[in-house]
Amino acid sequence: MAVRQLRMYDDEILRKQCKEVTVIDEKVKRLIDDMVETLYTKADAAGLAACQVGVLKQIVVIDMGEGLLKLINPKIIAVDGTQECVEGCLSFPGRVGKTIRPQKVTIQALNENGDSFEMTGEGELAKCFCHEIDHLNGKLFLDEVIEFIDLNE
Repeated sequence: MAVRQLRMYDDEILRKQCKEVTVIDEKVKRLIDDMVETLYTKADAAGLAACQVGVLKQIVVIDMGEGLLKLINPKIIAVDGTQECVEGCLSFPGRVGKTIRPQKVTIQALNENGDSFEMTGEGELAKCFCHEIDHLNGKLFLDEVIEFIDLNE
């Protein structure tokens, strides 16, 4: 495992569409392990998308303190309700903003073994699902911000 360098700010890879993973081989599993290690080196980090480490593959890792989630080709299949969120991003340190996200989100994804599963997240996990899956589609939380928050106040 290795810590990968994060892509930051105006790096054009953050705006690119990630490609579907068609084969889950050792290279993909090594990438996931590296993403997990990278995530755990950052204080207060909840999730990381592969494009944030420079790889255009539909892979996300999330750990919000309830256990590690490894998502391959995740798709949002249902949403319900709305919530006002406070969001930041590892690729935009120091930038924080308020967003409106669904209160409840159901995703479908593959695990490391290629098995398909569905999972529903509410509140912070729902926000995290949206944030990370947006990354896979070249969309940033900055696109969703309704009001920026000044951290110096």
